[in-house]
Amino acid sequence: MIRQNQRILSQLYMLADLLCTLIVFLAAYWLKFYSDWLSYVNSVPFSTYLVWGTVYSFSAVVVGFYLQFYSPKRRKNYSYEVLKIIQIQTISFLFLLSLFYFTGEVHISRELLLIFFLMNIAAIALYRYIVKSMLFSFRRRGYNKRYVLIVGAGSVGRSFYHNLQKRPELGYEAVGFLDDYQGEHAEEHQFMQPIIGKLDDLEAKLNELTIDEVIIALPLEAHKKYAQIIETCEKTGVKTLIIPDFFDLLPARPFFDNFAGIPLINVRDVPLDELSNRVLKRGFDIIFSLIAILITSPIMLATVIGIKLTSPGPVLFKQERMGLNRKNFFMYKFRSMRVSTGEVSNTQWTVENDPRRTKFGSFLRRTSLDELPQFFNVLFGHMSVVGPRPERPYFVSQFKEEIPKYMIKHQIRPGITGWAQTNGLRGDTSIEDRIVHDLFYIENWTFILDLKIIVMTIVRGFVNKNAY
Repeated sequence: MIRQNQRILSQLYMLADLLCTLIVFLAAYWLKFYSDWLSYVNSVPFSTYLVWGTVYSFSAVVVGFYLQFYSPKRRKNYSYEVLKIIQIQTISFLFLLSLFYFTGEVHISRELLLIFFLMNIAAIALYRYIVKSMLFSFRRRGYNKRYVLIVGAGSVGRSFYHNLQKRPELGYEAVGFLDDYQGEHAEEHQFMQPIIGKLDDLEAKLNELTIDEVIIALPLEAHKKYAQIIETCEKTGVKTLIIPDFFDLLPARPFFDNFAGIPLINVRDVPLDELSNRVLKRGFDIIFSLIAILITSPIMLATVIGIKLTSPGPVLFKQERMGLNRKNFFMYKFRSMRVSTGEVSNTQWTVENDPRRTKFGSFLRRTSLDELPQFFNVLFGHMSVVGPRPERPYFVSQFKEEIPKYMIKHQIRPGITGWAQTNGLRGDTSIEDRIVHDLFYIENWTFILDLKIIVMTIVRGFVNKNAY
């Protein structure tokens, strides 16, 4: 299959977005003024609505162009596209409202605009998902391929090759390796693409083979060869990418900064360091917690009565935990155990058939109902709805010495539920595995990921067999 030009694909995407937006506008107009659901007397002619719908459509494409929505996204996740769609449509919608204000257009139906806005996000996200799924399917079958040449057959190059083999939907195929030490790596490459030459053969191979990208995977001691390799690739018009020899020390998506005119690699770039992301997450936390408290208030009232009837002592149990920026706070729970000293509760794990539990408390812990008061922690700013689970300071002091990168989880607010918990790592499970999932969440946070975790928590249920 002939490889399509990326510029043509970008133009097709622009045209498809434009047509999709106009079709959704017509659907929203029909739904508002002609359907039996929302029929309404229209005082503004259709032509006026059509003009404004067209303005909105073109503005969304322009905004998408400047936000690089139409740049190649072969290596991007679908959640990235959804987030971009929401950003683009929101900016375009605010621009349209601004135009209404300046032009004095006050008779346009605001209900129609809201329907149009929501339907448009859903429609574009849906058709983009269908297109992306189709492209993944084609690439798995060997179509729409991009061919890469790996310079360096050592551990870095082999790691990249093996990871590439696990992601056939990306549509990348390694044509081979270049390495000056073929004899040393020959045995390791018996199940891989061959070493087809030495580094000095690069220009000849670029002219001889169909190669779209060159991946430099050389060790640090070969740094002096980088300039010549890059110059050769640029001479033939092939894109060059570099895998640093210390890539295993970097996060999944390292951030490049600039200091005093020198490029720097930010070893741990956290998306929630950005003010806009923090505001979005905090605003959602407040709204979601208020709704959750309102909905679960009858359950919490019944829980309070149940605790009072089954065991003496306070209804709430508060325990010191470590949170954002390593600051301690008191996390609230419904009491599920008999009253004990603070030293015992702060330094001992709960075990299966723990004698401290009450019968009603066992039910609360297994159904996670004891966690409901933590929505108040969210309102107070101690916690988030989604995030790494907080731990007691006594155990934090142990884990930070035993488990690599454990303290990184404290760079964001802890959560009621998290990526680790939705993947089954709750209760008596591996702390190391939890940290791996927590780090993934921290480095790859998006608002869509938060929504996904909340939905997974609800769908998979709150009953936990490991909750003692």
